[in-house]
Amino acid sequence: MQGQRIHLVRHGEVENPEGILYGRLPNYGLSERGHRMAQLAADDLAARGVPAGRLVVSPLQRTRESAAPIAKAFGLEPVIDDRVIEPWNEFEGERLGGRNGAWREPRHWKHLLQPWRPSWGEPYREIVARMRAALLEQAAASEGADVIVVSHQLPIWMVHRALTHQPLPHNPAKRRCALSSITVLEYHPATGFREADYHEPAAAELAAAIDQGAV
Repeated sequence: MQGQRIHLVRHGEVENPEGILYGRLPNYGLSERGHRMAQLAADDLAARGVPAGRLVVSPLQRTRESAAPIAKAFGLEPVIDDRVIEPWNEFEGERLGGRNGAWREPRHWKHLLQPWRPSWGEPYREIVARMRAALLEQAAASEGADVIVVSHQLPIWMVHRALTHQPLPHNPAKRRCALSSITVLEYHPATGFREADYHEPAAAELAAAIDQGAV
C-alpha cells in the first residue's frame, strides 16, 4: 500500500533578462514560459490524481506564482513556510557568467575557499535540517493526505542527496532538478522519508528555458 507522499515541485522559469543571481531578492517572478511550466506541473499532479490535502509554498514571488495553478486545481489555500525558501548566498544581485562575472572579482575569492561547505552561502547541512523539519511538520499537519511543496532547486536537491546517502557537496551544473520538475518522497512515521519518483512535466519547454538565478 502506498504511503503518504510529499511532492517537491520546483518553480518555473523566472523573468531575468539581465542574468542576475536573484537568490532571495524580491520582484523576480515567472516569465511567460515559466507560467506555462507551472501550469504543466499542476496539470501533471491533477492527472495523476494526487490526493493532496496541503499546499506548502516558499515565500518568494516565483514560487507563489508557480503554486497558483496548483492551488486552483486542488482547491487548496497555499501555506507559506519560510523553511523551504531559496538558500542565502554572497553573490545575490551579481552576474556570475561572462567575462566580468562575480567569480572573477578578487573581492569574492574568499567565498570560494570551502566549496564543500559551501563558503559562498548557507551551509548544505543547514539546508537539509530546515527542509527536514518543514517536511516533517507539514506531513503531520496534513493528517495522512499528500503534501505538495513548491520550493527551489538547491533545497530540493539537498533533500535528494541526503535521502540517497550521497555527499552533500556537489557540482551545481549536474543537479537533477529541472524547472517545474517534481521530486516525489514517500513518508511513514516509523521509517521516515524515501525518494519514490522524479519526473519533468515541463520537459518540452526546458530546451529553450533559461535557468541561472541561484547557486
